[in-house]
Amino acid sequence: MAQRKGCLIGCGVVLVLGLAGVAALVFGVGKVVDAAGKTLLEPGVYQSVKVGDPEDAVRAKMPSGESFIKDALKSGGPAEPAGSVCSWYLSAADGKGGDETVYRFCFKDGKLAEKVEYLMK
Repeated sequence: MAQRKGCLIGCGVVLVLGLAGVAALVFGVGKVVDAAGKTLLEPGVYQSVKVGDPEDAVRAKMPSGESFIKDALKSGGPAEPAGSVCSWYLSAADGKGGDETVYRFCFKDGKLAEKVEYLMK
């Protein structure tokens, strides 16, 4: 009887740990999908905006860009223009040779001051 009870407890612990692992996996995948939705930008959108366009009109065409991968997108890019506020996005197109295309938009005084495209490894 005691041996059977110990087996049931062990099976219960394994079941709870397994469910916790599945929940963590689902949560992690959800976070990655959420980040992708906030940072992916179609190349056509990048091409359609021009330096000097009003900031609110440019931002209306883009996702928020706010995600946990923002810092990774910042690294390896050119220096930001002084006094500007920048946003980074990944290209929704396939990467080139394992590198990902990053689009950076910098705004100053309510206008698009600079847009830059660069590769990130």
